[in-house]
Amino acid sequence: MKSVKPNGSAAINQSLEIEIRENIHELTRGSDVVREAEIAGDEIAANSLSPFLQRVAEASRREIEYLIRDLQALDKKLQTDVSRIQQDMEQYVELSQGVMQLTSIIADNVRKLPGAPDISR
Repeated sequence: MKSVKPNGSAAINQSLEIEIRENIHELTRGSDVVREAEIAGDEIAANSLSPFLQRVAEASRREIEYLIRDLQALDKKLQTDVSRIQQDMEQYVELSQGVMQLTSIIADNVRKLPGAPDISR
């Protein structure tokens, strides 16, 4: 798309181009200083990064230790619950067998009563 420019626009465009080139040149000259500062900053960052990583690693280790402790406690609780349930089941079986024996004894004695109706098993 072409646009119509006033007469003085060519001179303005040329002066803008020169100014832009000067700014770019200035920026590229300063980039060496920026690069040196970045390198120095990287060294400072690397030096401060080590203690930070140690703190993060220590926090992670602590969290893992807490989790291990919690899992061990849950494992112990599970073992205790399994043992309790096994004992409850054994008691239930004994009680059930006792009830069956008692029912059988009562049924036999009822059959022996005089005038009792015939009870079939």
